[in-house]
Amino acid sequence: MNPSKNPNGGAPGAGQAASKGGKADAPAMTPVDELRRRARQQVSDGAVTADYGLDPQEVTQLLNEALATELVCVLRYKRHYYMAQGLRARFAAEEFLEHANEEAQHADRLAERIVQLGGEPDFNPDTLTQRSHAQYHAGTELRDMLTEDLVAERIAIESYREMVRFLGDRDPTTRRMLEEILAVEEEHADDINDLLADDPAPGLSAGRTAKSH
Repeated sequence: MNPSKNPNGGAPGAGQAASKGGKADAPAMTPVDELRRRARQQVSDGAVTADYGLDPQEVTQLLNEALATELVCVLRYKRHYYMAQGLRARFAAEEFLEHANEEAQHADRLAERIVQLGGEPDFNPDTLTQRSHAQYHAGTELRDMLTEDLVAERIAIESYREMVRFLGDRDPTTRRMLEEILAVEEEHADDINDLLADDPAPGLSAGRTAKSH
């Protein structure tokens, strides 16, 4: 049978054409007049339009928890940067500073998105560690610093993955931002794991065989 014709010999119907183009289930586009009307409603909501698929307050609460986590990580990495002493600690200190700067950039992005969603970024230092998923661990020995930093990165990785799954397609802008932050956190964890693997002290391989030089 000629696939361009239906069983009755005529031209394919509209449903058949849509199916062939893979667009049968595509959502209908909103008329322009309706988009204009919606945009004028609650115009003070800014980026949060009528079709936003989540509760903005719930999302901003999650983002504020992530913001607190990033700020705690900045403080912890900064302390570790200044406390890392000696020749062997030099490379770790460089990583600590780089990570601190990148965590600060994450905090800025999270705060900006919170404001876009109509919320307020919470920088209150009195409750920072309570709201953070990761703990602040001061540390004095390099091994202890690296281990606690790796634990914190693993916590952040799992937290961001859960938030990405929660958002799904209902807030693609926030989801993409969190996915980008997640990718950097995974790089941080890998960096620290490499430093632990290279540390000559016993018990620091963190599950990875020490590299040969």
